[in-house]
Amino acid sequence: MLSIGAFAQLGRVTRRMLRHWDAAGLLVPEHVDQVTGYRSYDPSQLERLHRIVALRQLGFGLDDIALILTAGIDADRLTELLRARRAEVAAEHRLAEERLRDVSRRLHLIEQENPMTATEIIRKPLSPLRLAALSGHAAEQPEVPAVVGPLFAQVAKALVAAGTTPGLAIATYDMGEDGLRITAGFEVSGEVPSSLEEVVLPAAEDAFCSVHLGAMDSIPDSWQALHTEIVARGAAPSGPARELYLRSEPTPQVEWVTELQQPASAG
Repeated sequence: MLSIGAFAQLGRVTRRMLRHWDAAGLLVPEHVDQVTGYRSYDPSQLERLHRIVALRQLGFGLDDIALILTAGIDADRLTELLRARRAEVAAEHRLAEERLRDVSRRLHLIEQENPMTATEIIRKPLSPLRLAALSGHAAEQPEVPAVVGPLFAQVAKALVAAGTTPGLAIATYDMGEDGLRITAGFEVSGEVPSSLEEVVLPAAEDAFCSVHLGAMDSIPDSWQALHTEIVARGAAPSGPARELYLRSEPTPQVEWVTELQQPASAG
């Protein structure tokens, strides 16, 4: 018989892992002392331990390992499990490569003594949102404030008149050949007044996001930094840009907090 320490050393695993597999019923000791609780293993159990380790290294979970060890598994099912695991590993590999590129790029910026962006830019999925909104058009960027402000005011007035409290303020910007199509509105859960548009912003699996602090006159610089980062990470904008006004009217603009969101796809 082998003590748990000797068995762990032979299998190149930890005692804690052996206890965990014992609790899960994967590898039960041959003998457990009723007084001391010491676990002892038969040398023949090393073969089962090797099989568990091999399956764990392939990425199988404990439930799948238990199924394989107790009930056996046919070639078709094993092939299915291995293909699923291959897809997971490939996705993990792509993510690791993206992170490596990002780390390398930041190191390069530091080595070149170039200032990094003052705002952190992250990637995250976006949930779908339902808005009560109105749309407008701006031929050029300088015209945006004169369009978006009145749109929000009209939507807020219609919602209040309908007895609905406006939720989170959101604007989307979709660039076309003739300029920007702007949609401005508020998140709602109830009925949308007939004078307003019901707009559903779809979920986005991947989006680049940053936070702009302060007045709107400098927000183009924040957007420029965000889009520069998207290109640097090998991605491309996908769909209209979004601005979520986390703190806005009636607070003075110097205290505004706006999240910039740009859905993206792999370049």
